[in-house]
Amino acid sequence: MSESEADQGFRVRDRRGRADEPASSPRPVTPPEPMTPPEPVSPPQPVSPPESTAGGARSLVGLFIMLGSVAAAALEGMPDSGGGQAKRDLRQAAELIDVLVLLREKTEGRRTPEETKVLHEVVYGLQLRYVEATRRPG
Repeated sequence: MSESEADQGFRVRDRRGRADEPASSPRPVTPPEPMTPPEPVSPPQPVSPPESTAGGARSLVGLFIMLGSVAAAALEGMPDSGGGQAKRDLRQAAELIDVLVLLREKTEGRRTPEETKVLHEVVYGLQLRYVEATRRPG
């Protein structure tokens, strides 16, 4: 490469094919389609909850029981998908117990007596089972 080629840098060529088109033949212009107003959209209708949750099934008690059930399953061991052997997950159980304790702290003073009783029983029972699970091998 000579010095004059190095000083020029690089060259860009337009290869899009527009240079091949004759300049004397303009493209025909088509008028745009007239705009039609969009159809009015009705406002969204409120969706009623499914039958299974309509009777007040969504509650803190249900949440406490669900989290406690998952933690208990992790403590007892869930069957492995490959071999079918039950395997405990103490880390997951501890995290779920911590979530329940956090919910206990954050909802203090805003729970009903029933919710407080269920939460206390679930957390206490899980903590006992967790201590037992950490002491036994496997």
